[in-house]
Amino acid sequence: MKVINQSIFFLVFIAIFTDLFSQNKLKLQFDYANKLFAAHQYFDAITEYKRLQFFDTAKQYAYQTNYQIAMCYKLGAHFDNAIKYFFISEQNAITTQQKFNSKIQIIRTNILRRTTEEALQLLDSLDNNVLYDTKKDTINYWRGWAFIFANEWEKAANSFAKIDNQHPLKIICQRVDKEKYSVTFAKVISYILPGAGQIYTGHILSGLMSLSWNLLAGYWTVNSFVSNRIFDGFVVGDLVWLRFYRGNIQNAEKFAVQKNIDIANKTLRYLQTQYEGIKP
Repeated sequence: MKVINQSIFFLVFIAIFTDLFSQNKLKLQFDYANKLFAAHQYFDAITEYKRLQFFDTAKQYAYQTNYQIAMCYKLGAHFDNAIKYFFISEQNAITTQQKFNSKIQIIRTNILRRTTEEALQLLDSLDNNVLYDTKKDTINYWRGWAFIFANEWEKAANSFAKIDNQHPLKIICQRVDKEKYSVTFAKVISYILPGAGQIYTGHILSGLMSLSWNLLAGYWTVNSFVSNRIFDGFVVGDLVWLRFYRGNIQNAEKFAVQKNIDIANKTLRYLQTQYEGIKP
């Protein structure tokens, strides 16, 4: 009987020792993969995380490894693969916080690849989930970033204002919205006074030239009709005056759009290089 008890004890000891050895081996593998990740060796890190998954039959590291693989792909700008593995990590999440982290990373990756509508839909889904009622600030923060990448600066400012009315990103977005030119206004004033739209967008020489050509073409057209040169009047009016008139409207729109792109790009460069807060 004593021999049997000793044998059972020995077998249990071996089983426990083997399990502890296996867990320690998995942890060493995970630490090694993380070391590669920290050194920005993302391809090698992915290989080691997947090697760990192969030996992790109990899936103890299923969430962590898939999350880290996704981060490697994201940092390597392979956004589709990143979203795939963030989704897998979400499916293997143990806690609500882990699940939330994966969802937010999916949203951030969608922002980066400019699939803004998908990001906004996911944010709305989180906003309507009672499990994440304490995460409203985080949700509004990334909603603001989604609107920034969608070039909707007023909506972005409103999202950041829900976090803090003096939030630095709210102030930046408000400034951009005020600096932007109204494309509609540029076109309307060009209908009323040729060249005014170009002058409004800062292209003074272009606006003055447009105004001059329209006045000259108008004078030629009117003078032709007054002098009973009907054919000349129609030719000048159709081929010259209308061309300058339409061109002035098209240029006003083009200049306003380009100015707005320049303003947005300048701000995005600032956010990328100088803003110290969390970015997508």
